[in-house]
Amino acid sequence: MRVLKHLFDNNQRWAARIKAQDPNFFTKLSRQQSPEYLWIGCADSRVPANEIVDMMPGEIFVHRNIANVVVHTDLNCLSVIQYAVEVLKVKHIIVCGHYGCGGVKAALENTDHGLIDNWLRHIQDVYRYHQAAVDAESDENKRFNLLCELNVVEQVANVCHTTIVQNAWKTGQPLSVHGWIYGIDDGILKDMNVCTSGLAEVSATHRLR
Repeated sequence: MRVLKHLFDNNQRWAARIKAQDPNFFTKLSRQQSPEYLWIGCADSRVPANEIVDMMPGEIFVHRNIANVVVHTDLNCLSVIQYAVEVLKVKHIIVCGHYGCGGVKAALENTDHGLIDNWLRHIQDVYRYHQAAVDAESDENKRFNLLCELNVVEQVANVCHTTIVQNAWKTGQPLSVHGWIYGIDDGILKDMNVCTSGLAEVSATHRLR
């Protein structure tokens, strides 16, 4: 099937609905992009950034990948962060993971998944850093959920360790990095309480001089 007609039909209805609510919405949207938030989330189709925080297009700048990982050699993710921070001047970067993450689950399995195993190594590193705490949890589902949470915490740290974010802080640019996790089974967000807003909150080992 070369043309997915039902998706085009959905688009027509959606655009008409938006214009009925605000006739000038798309005109205003086309003129500029000025979001205050960068969302770094999982590519999972059940975690749509705009919808779960009830925001319209244009209000959140979004980057998504398997298991919301921030890697210092990932030029795609770093380019998004740089554009968001230096050009859009976002005030908040949100790393949002979710419970039941397939990437985190796959990282815990002793199974060959193919190419993605190279990406999952980053999550396995998170497990290695926190293995004692994760292994101490006897319930398998709670252990899985804990690693989903710890992965968010580590990725927040990775965002804070980028030269992009630290240089913004050094120039006095207001910028906070947050870590959240989303419950697919209830639709509720949880703050992981790892918000970081300046160089003084970054470990000395990773702090730019």
